[in-house]
Amino acid sequence: MAVDVNSTAGRLERTVTPVHPASWRLYGPAIRRVALPLAFVICVFAAWEVAVRISGVSSMIIVPPSAIFAVLSQHHAILMQHAIPTLAETVAGFSLASLLGITLGTLIASSERMRQAIYPNMVLFQVIPKVALAPLFIVWLGIGTPSRLAFAVFIAFFPVAVSTAAGLAGTSPAALRLCRSLTATGLQTFVNVRFPYAVPYIFAGLKVGVTMSVIGIVVGEFVTAQAGLGYIIMFASSAAETALALAAVFLLCLVGVILYGVVTLLEIAVMRKLDAPMSAGDVV
Repeated sequence: MAVDVNSTAGRLERTVTPVHPASWRLYGPAIRRVALPLAFVICVFAAWEVAVRISGVSSMIIVPPSAIFAVLSQHHAILMQHAIPTLAETVAGFSLASLLGITLGTLIASSERMRQAIYPNMVLFQVIPKVALAPLFIVWLGIGTPSRLAFAVFIAFFPVAVSTAAGLAGTSPAALRLCRSLTATGLQTFVNVRFPYAVPYIFAGLKVGVTMSVIGIVVGEFVTAQAGLGYIIMFASSAAETALALAAVFLLCLVGVILYGVVTLLEIAVMRKLDAPMSAGDVV
């Protein structure tokens, strides 16, 4: 019985779904953004594992990544129990720092006098060594959550304030002239023109601020807490449990990356909303 090679090949071609170039153009950049950092981290962990095993360094000094992941697997319940208060306090501290930073940035950009009054003092507070003030926060606010939140706000508000002020001050002069020609009020100009122009700057400051909030909370936990990942790090270090300490550090990194990702997703959503067409009537 003769077989029609051409018809068979045609059926095979119809059953195979080719990868459309448009799909790769759409999802390719996102895949590369995830794949490249992930591949780099895997290479670092692999080199770390090999270096520790070859060198024979004591486990009290450094442990391979496999030991860290073993601790994460064995003690995940306890570690997650301590991660929850750290995450909650970080979110609270970051929220307060964001509110304070955006408010101060708006005041700085509102007039030259406000800038001269607020900005130099804010810079003065920023150059003070933060860790040196941690004991004073305990004296002022006591041992507990308030002192840790205040310390996180103290660390994280500055980049948000500076970025907000820079964004509001950098509004397009042409857009401001258009608002004046349309007799828009100061509030209308701020809501519909100046603030949208400043949004990318604000989110740049928020991304820095969220990572600083993690640092602030952990430093506070080093000194005052009886729970949290910072407490685990201090406890494990004092007991020479290097693997447990590094497991807590790994979870802290994960918390920071997750919060950074949440801020990034919020930025994307807000920017898409602001990119919607706006008519002159929306200004006035």
